[in-house]
Amino acid sequence: MSSDVLLEEFEVLESIYPTELSKLSERDIRIDVEPEETTDGGDELKLTLSVHYTDDYPDTLPDVSIEAIEGDLGDDEIAGILSGLKSVGEENLGMAMTFTLVTHLREQLLELVRSRMERKKQVESEKERLAIEAEEARTRGTPVTLENFKAWKAKFDKELAEKKAKEDDEKLKALSLKEREEYKKLGTRLTGRQLFERDKSLAVSDASLLEEGTVSVDISQYERSATPDEEEEESGATFSDSD
Repeated sequence: MSSDVLLEEFEVLESIYPTELSKLSERDIRIDVEPEETTDGGDELKLTLSVHYTDDYPDTLPDVSIEAIEGDLGDDEIAGILSGLKSVGEENLGMAMTFTLVTHLREQLLELVRSRMERKKQVESEKERLAIEAEEARTRGTPVTLENFKAWKAKFDKELAEKKAKEDDEKLKALSLKEREEYKKLGTRLTGRQLFERDKSLAVSDASLLEEGTVSVDISQYERSATPDEEEEESGATFSDSD
């Protein structure tokens, strides 16, 4: 490799990348590379391309490596970028290729950012779809089948039995010990009449009702009016046929 040829390429690169290029030695440079376009909402991504020129350059490929200085790169992404750079370099053997490599790298970074954005949109779209389906399923309800109806009926009957048992237990607490034992012995609920007979506060005799409703009457307070015939008899007056 002629040093004059490499020196001439360095001069061109320095004019194109005045702030991005750093010359490390006569055969080593480093160039900071960003995507060729900015994307709204895209990941921030910036790399450093390190180039080491071999003795037979440009008839052989230079040794290149990349390192992320802004953002992150996965191993698969790094491998894909290096593979692309190698392909471009092989197409340009025998010519100064550094500018071509940098241009291709900028295009690769833009494509990488766009593909990341597309994957992110797909993930968000899938999440939204699943959320919509979940909401529709919630509002639509579960289709009734014989199996899930039996399961629901068994659960419902169990809850109902527990509720009744709790109510019966509360009623038993209100009974006396003797009544409670009798209730358990009978194994059934007390009838309305049995409850009435056991509730002393409700047992009111007919006699007491009659006593409370009785009104006494003094008959001597009332005078009987005499009829005209009775008045004549009492006066002793007699009449003859001649009168």
